[in-house]
Amino acid sequence: MNVFQSIGLGFSVILTPSNLFFCFLGCFIGTFIGVLPGIGSTGTVALLLPFTFNLPPVTAIIMLAGIFYGAMYGGSTTSILVNIPGEAASVVTCIDGYQMARQGRAGRALGIAAIGSFIAGTAGVVILMILAPPLARLAVKFGPFEFFALIFFALTLSAYLSSGSMLKSFIMVAIGMIISTVGLDGVSGIQRFTFGIEEFYDGIGLVPVVMGVFGIGEILINLEETFKRDIFKPQIGGLLPDTKDLKASTVPIIRGSLLGFFLGVLPGAGASIASFISYTVERRFSKHPEKFGRGAIEGVAGPEAANNASCAGAFIPLFTFGIPTTATMALLLGALLIHNVIPGPLLIRNNPEVFWGVILSMYVGNIMLLILNLPLISIWVKLLKLPYATLFPLILLFCLIGVYANNGSLMDINVMIVFGLFGYIIRKTGFEAAPLIFAYVLCPIWEETFRRSLLLSGGDLLVFIKRPVPAILLFLALLCILSSIFSSAKRRKLTERLGEE
Repeated sequence: MNVFQSIGLGFSVILTPSNLFFCFLGCFIGTFIGVLPGIGSTGTVALLLPFTFNLPPVTAIIMLAGIFYGAMYGGSTTSILVNIPGEAASVVTCIDGYQMARQGRAGRALGIAAIGSFIAGTAGVVILMILAPPLARLAVKFGPFEFFALIFFALTLSAYLSSGSMLKSFIMVAIGMIISTVGLDGVSGIQRFTFGIEEFYDGIGLVPVVMGVFGIGEILINLEETFKRDIFKPQIGGLLPDTKDLKASTVPIIRGSLLGFFLGVLPGAGASIASFISYTVERRFSKHPEKFGRGAIEGVAGPEAANNASCAGAFIPLFTFGIPTTATMALLLGALLIHNVIPGPLLIRNNPEVFWGVILSMYVGNIMLLILNLPLISIWVKLLKLPYATLFPLILLFCLIGVYANNGSLMDINVMIVFGLFGYIIRKTGFEAAPLIFAYVLCPIWEETFRRSLLLSGGDLLVFIKRPVPAILLFLALLCILSSIFSSAKRRKLTERLGEE
């Protein structure tokens, strides 16, 4: 199948009435969630995951993907008008976007954010279509040795690039690995960490874990926080930037699109890091860096392009290697597995309608989001006045219904509550939930590739450094660990020196 036949297949999948509807629904929900501070795309995908079980696989992934990249669009509205990021990736947009609003340029800030997001999202889809097939053909040549080292490197990189302590991230990885091993061992049949509870013989389900950590945990954290929503009162004004603004934004959008896409490919980097790096780059290359922080439109255009392009980049490792790069991608991996679709090198060959349908849905979804965001800004502003005390009972109800509907098990509800309390505790103590979910989803694959590697090598552990690709990946993982150790030691010495002075 050549590229034109593949694109035709993708359009034939997405242009069916049901898939178009669910693509629109995902984009609408994503925008809605992006506008409301404190919920996030990961929590929303976790909440709605059980409701996709009766949908066809491609339809389910199209809707969930729409929520993921739709939230990036909505986050800019909150950042510009309220100075509160709806999404973590929109934090940088607050710096100059809100200042533009205070100067009476809110419409231009919102307009360039939507236009930049559309251009970056579309460019990301095009690059994804170009790079994914050859990478998938390369991944077919990978054996268990390469996949074991690749997953180890992905877990290490996700911990290394996390915003908190790398030690805490590795602790979460270890906990995620332990949770994933609960149940009967697939080879020996031995019970592992079941404590004699029959419901745990098949393991702890993905749905109660993620809905507990990202659903209940988010509710408890957000109930503690009081957002001061100082919504900008003056008229928003025209949404189309003038020629001067477009000229100033063109290069930042192009640069942000490329940066965001390739940073989105890295495990653990995600849209947040992409937007921060884009802002730093634009300030560094600007002829007037003093304008940044005072309403520079480049400070809105570049980061918004970067965080949207990173969404497309995140699908590269998921579709070609079966490895998620963000917590939301880990949930999409779980959704694919639940629908008996195996992501990885053979996805394009075995399920071309899923691969090309989802990719082309992102192109259609970007058009939908452009149409949604600009005319409906006044409605999104009204939503910002909705108190969280009204939202959290509805979110809790969705959690309970979704978990119980999955297997009809009260044990799943108990598991969700326990992990909800766990999610609350780890947030309060400075731990991140994403590495836990990465490890939980990837560990079964990692364990299987490790066993197969030892069977093929006759139990020789040195085989991982005798083969070039695994050796390089393990060496890079070791560099990340050593770099983190040296950085921590250097910071500790600097702190001690300052304390003595």
